[in-house]
Amino acid sequence: MFTQQLEPVADSLGLSALVATLPLLTVLVLLGAVRMKAHRAGLIGLAVAVLVAWLAYGMPLGQTVSSAAQGALFGLFPILWIVVNALWVYRMTVRTRHFDILRRSFGRLSDDPRIQALVVAFCFGALLEALAGFGAPVAISAVMLVALGFDPVRAAVVALVANTAPVAFGAMGTPVVTLAQVTGLPLDTVATVVGRQTPLLALVVPLLLVTLVDGRRGLRETWVPALACGFAFAVAQFAASNYVSAQLADIGAALAGAGALMAVPHARRPATEPVRVAVLTGARSEDLDHDDPRPEVLRAYAPYALIVAVFSLAQIPAVKDLLAKATRTFDWPFLNVGDPSGNPVGGNVFSLPLLGTGGTLVLLAGVGTAAVIGVHARVAVREWAATVHELRFAILTVTSVLALAYVMNLSGQAATIGHYVAAAGAGLAFLSPVLGWFGVAVTGSDTSANALFGALQVTAAQQSGLSPELLAAANSSGGVLGKMISPQNLTIACAAVGLAGKEGDLLRKVLPWSLGLLLVMCLIVVGQSTAVLGWMLP
Repeated sequence: MFTQQLEPVADSLGLSALVATLPLLTVLVLLGAVRMKAHRAGLIGLAVAVLVAWLAYGMPLGQTVSSAAQGALFGLFPILWIVVNALWVYRMTVRTRHFDILRRSFGRLSDDPRIQALVVAFCFGALLEALAGFGAPVAISAVMLVALGFDPVRAAVVALVANTAPVAFGAMGTPVVTLAQVTGLPLDTVATVVGRQTPLLALVVPLLLVTLVDGRRGLRETWVPALACGFAFAVAQFAASNYVSAQLADIGAALAGAGALMAVPHARRPATEPVRVAVLTGARSEDLDHDDPRPEVLRAYAPYALIVAVFSLAQIPAVKDLLAKATRTFDWPFLNVGDPSGNPVGGNVFSLPLLGTGGTLVLLAGVGTAAVIGVHARVAVREWAATVHELRFAILTVTSVLALAYVMNLSGQAATIGHYVAAAGAGLAFLSPVLGWFGVAVTGSDTSANALFGALQVTAAQQSGLSPELLAAANSSGGVLGKMISPQNLTIACAAVGLAGKEGDLLRKVLPWSLGLLLVMCLIVVGQSTAVLGWMLP
């Protein structure tokens, strides 16, 4: 058994943590400063992680390679499995022109691009996050914004920034469910605290989106519908996560936000021509005013209705148990790792949820979509293969970054960084969301970040006298703000809008917003750890 060490470099936690951050720093510098393509930066970062694990942490090379292979497989299944199938559904709707009908339907809700950004990126993106997650909301909402006439860069930035508030309860509550599992805290308790943090982001993000779309003028002219949308989203997410079900929090929030937005008369006014000219610098289709037969409009919405129906059915306990029977669990070969206490880590065992995973459910919805919108089976298979080809570089990026994350986790690098942050003592409440942000920046997944650092947050809270529930929730709430800068999400956004190789440019545009919102979340958690905002906690 290889036993993880917390202080392998000169018996110093600080120096060891500095060395442990080298893989992530390598990826971020190559993306942001060198402007290297994401799949190459990911592979180089993986190589650095392997060298640090082998030379600094003493992990046998065979086990290091095996842990990287496990991370790559996790990147393929379930993460890329759900992204590929979600984009496959989208490609079929494009082929049959039902996506054009859906786009026109959204376009008729409001002629104002600032309102369209709220409808598509914030509300519809949140619904996709609730049902699928793992990059699909960014890809699909970015494409829809481009089709509405948005400049590709602006569309990608808006989609990335919008994909924050719903993430903690995304993929039918997977992140908070995982957090509860790894911490041993009750799911209801964890969801309740997260539901008293992320709704505060929902109040801010719509205002930020209209600013991103049209600057100060956008904020000045559309702050009322933006605030109404964010407030309704926040209230619904809080109510559902605290009193109904964590799995349904984002679905309710997305529908409430969209309903509130459309109820504001100001949102339905047409935008002035100077606004449209300034914002819509892309190639907006001229067919947006074309009337579509009602049956065709219903068929255009059918793929997303099918996704809602399939995922809802999968949450029925009897169906859920039936799907779980297809899960295959086995010992991962050439891997025998113990934590610093000598206890075997979870990575020694690997689970493949063949039917219960989101990607398979989206695939089933995709089969139904093909039948409803009239795509022949042979054409559907060809579109699926074309989707894989289109995402080939994104696939390489995601697998390499997840391999990097698993090497960092299983070698002990992630634990060293976590313990270094936990040693902050009184500053732990401020740094706790930063740890979650870091985890999502590495893995691209709030679920993975909760698996990495959730238990550590609880241990650190107990040692420092803080609330374990608060710091566990802060890991997830801070993590959602790292999503927009994670290499695989940047790659997915670029691939969706035809900006392959421009990941570094996107990173520089969204990093300030990621850091700014992270600071807000850190201050919220600090306030909740004291009498200032402590009244917010259950």
